[in-house]
Amino acid sequence: MLRPPDSASPPLDADEARRRIAKLERINAALMAHVERSMDQQGGAYSLFQTATMLEGRVRTRTEELTGLMHRLERSNAALVAAKEEAENANRSKTRFLAAASHDLLQPLNAARLSASALADLALGTEALAISGQIERGLQIIEDLIKTLLDISKLDAGVVRPAIKPVALTDLLAGIIASFRPFAERKGLRLAVRGPDLVVASDPLLLQRIVQNLVSNAIRYTRRGGVLVAVRRRGQASGESCRIEVFDTGCGIAQAEQDLVFEEFFRGGAEGEGGEPGLGLGLSIVRRMALALDHPLELASRVGHGTRMALTLPVSRTAPERAVAMSPVATRLTGARVLVVENDPPTADALERLLRAWDAEVCVHRDLAGVEAALAAGMTLPDLLVLDYHLDNGACGLGVATHLEARTGLRRPVIVTTANHSPEIEAEVAALGAQLVHKPVRPAQLRALLTYLLA
Repeated sequence: MLRPPDSASPPLDADEARRRIAKLERINAALMAHVERSMDQQGGAYSLFQTATMLEGRVRTRTEELTGLMHRLERSNAALVAAKEEAENANRSKTRFLAAASHDLLQPLNAARLSASALADLALGTEALAISGQIERGLQIIEDLIKTLLDISKLDAGVVRPAIKPVALTDLLAGIIASFRPFAERKGLRLAVRGPDLVVASDPLLLQRIVQNLVSNAIRYTRRGGVLVAVRRRGQASGESCRIEVFDTGCGIAQAEQDLVFEEFFRGGAEGEGGEPGLGLGLSIVRRMALALDHPLELASRVGHGTRMALTLPVSRTAPERAVAMSPVATRLTGARVLVVENDPPTADALERLLRAWDAEVCVHRDLAGVEAALAAGMTLPDLLVLDYHLDNGACGLGVATHLEARTGLRRPVIVTTANHSPEIEAEVAALGAQLVHKPVRPAQLRALLTYLLA
């Protein structure tokens, strides 16, 4: 006779529980049929009593077994829910850890990049300039790796929320082609874009990252021939879509590796620029971004002939917003008074050297208290503020801007620097009317923004 399971039995999955319940139902049906046959054959009251007693015992046993099975199924479901919640909590913890670790890693990297830029501006010999360039390239690789790992973590945790809007493909692809053309020309490759002028519905930043990674990979692993970015319209109905295809005449990808190339740190046997393989993260983050955008991604490749990567996305019926063109501005900062509030000493020193090399007058402080003391001592009011968002003891650099505005009644242009990419900080900075620059700060970007704001 079957016995109800004890509490030490392993949890059942849903399919096994359903099979056992169906078996019990068949047994109960057979018992009922047996009772009916016994009543027809025996007919006596005593026989009927015996049959009913036997049936009651068997039904009780089967009911207890069925109850036990249901309890085990409930425990299994509860265990699955708990495991899912634990996995989600672990994913969120990983994202928070990587965000905090990235902030701490990007701080010294930011100082190093600013110092390297200031070094390159000095009168150096040919060998020293070459070493400076090598340092800059090494720092760029480290920065890309940290940011990519953080992006992957955010995408896995579902933190990234795409902002879908109309995107003009012609403008987006023209910018990408222009940025990669010098790289292609150095390798003697042709780089071209073809296709109709379409507007698609996508997140412009994520879409740009996807296409940039695809073009970068294509150029990196192509030694002769070229790379073509083609846009093709698909479908004629209201659900019309298009495909962005990146063709290359590179080494190709073996069939056995075509799924593996989307895994983290898989680099295969192909060598990239300078004989060095890439980091093995480009296609991994491309796949995650494509999934977040719901843009199907396809790969077709033949060894020795080349590769085609295709991204399918919907066509938009709405025209995109056109950016307002900026007038050219001077690139000299001579005489500009810049107040820097930065609590990381290496970053503050490097930023001060860089701004002084651009002929600006610089005043550096660690916090609001230092700024207040300088004002009390007669410091000239600055023309522009460069503020670190995260200061010591939980203070925020935005407080310096609001304090100066309240004290003087004048609003100065503000640049806020941070290694944190959270949308909350972006919204807070935008609400103040300030400009946000993520660390590590690119000196050329900082200089262009300074001259624009001062003009």
